[in-house]
Amino acid sequence: QVQLVESGGGSVQAGGSLRLSCAASGYTIGSNCMGWFRQAPGKEREGVAAVYTGSTSTYYADSVKGRFTISQDNAKNTVDLEMNSLKPEDTAMYYCAARGVCHFNWWNRASMYDYWGQGTQVTVSS
Repeated sequence: QVQLVESGGGSVQAGGSLRLSCAASGYTIGSNCMGWFRQAPGKEREGVAAVYTGSTSTYYADSVKGRFTISQDNAKNTVDLEMNSLKPEDTAMYYCAARGVCHFNWWNRASMYDYWGQGTQVTVSS
């Protein structure tokens, strides 16, 4: 049974940092596409970042480029999202997701992912 478990969420002030982690069980992240999505109340789920662990190709939403970094640890079977210079508009529930491969055309489409975690809340206050 595949399980993705997110951790690391919390409340910070604008300009602060958080590091989210996604631990996978029953699923090997190696040579797969691992994504981070977020969803704010009343808004659609949006892709934040993804990494194709087979090639270490990474993808980022324009809104987080230069502030967020996605990374993988194949030995630990985890994918992290380092978030710096956080803004109030980054406030959302953050989800980890997985599928077989990534593609720059659709890495940020939630419907393309097969497995999802339960989410971790990130709140950024001004």
